[in-house]
Order: sequence, then structure tokens, then C-alpha cells
Amino acid sequence: MLSPKKTKYRKAFKGRIKGETKGGASLNFGSYGLKAQEPERVTARQIEACRRAITRQMKRQGRVWIRIFPDLPVTDKPAEVRMGKGKGAVDYWAARVAPGRIMFEIDGVPDDVAREALRLGAAKLPIRVKVVTRADHGGAMATEAA
Repeated sequence: MLSPKKTKYRKAFKGRIKGETKGGASLNFGSYGLKAQEPERVTARQIEACRRAITRQMKRQGRVWIRIFPDLPVTDKPAEVRMGKGKGAVDYWAARVAPGRIMFEIDGVPDDVAREALRLGAAKLPIRVKVVTRADHGGAMATEAA
């Protein structure tokens, strides 16, 4: 699973995901992509599950790019522990995903295989996504998924 090798700070504030994505809103590598439609934190486990679903459907042909990285430490206190005594230990790593962000890109497979792979991958994510293609990027046409 993905996690940072080094971090500047061990724990982070929760924060809010405001507005549209600042960057990463267009396809840079592949011909097909998964675009986030709502703000949410996506965990390293969810990213890995999505990647596995996509590569399995593609039968390990073509190429997959992961455009998000879980760099936000999410802490949790154990069950039945009293309030106070500091912040909990790091439980898992997550990526903040803003609306419009391309999360995954794929290339090197036929159209129907690509769309099905991205549909299966989208089912592993906690947010609504849109399947976008290179052809769509000229116009605003894109197919809804999940």
C-alpha cells in the first residue's frame, strides 16, 4: 500500500476540502481516466483496491497511472478510551481529493475494456466519479459511472 517514506510532521489536522481541484484536472498520460465529482478523503486501501480491480479487468495489458497519493496521516484513539491525553496514533494514510481531480488514468486497451475496468475501479471508491476520455476533453461530454 502507498504511504510516504518521510513526513515533515507526524500528525495533521483534519482540514476541509474546499472548491474545485487546483491542478490535475486533465488527462496527462492515458486515454481514459476517473474524475472525482465530490470532495472526499480516499484511503490508501481504497486506492490499492481500485488499482487491483482496474489491472485485473485489463488482464495486465496496457498501463495504469495513479494520480493521487495518500500523504495525510489520519489518527484514531482506541475504543473505550477516555477523552483527553493527547491525539491518537496514526491509523491510516489518506489522500484529499477535490472535485475535478483525475485519480486514475489508463491506456493501451480497447474502449470497452477501459470503460469496464474504470467502472469496476469506481465501485471501490467512496465518491461519485466520471469516466473521461481524451476525445471528451475537447468538449464537455463524458459518461457517468458510479
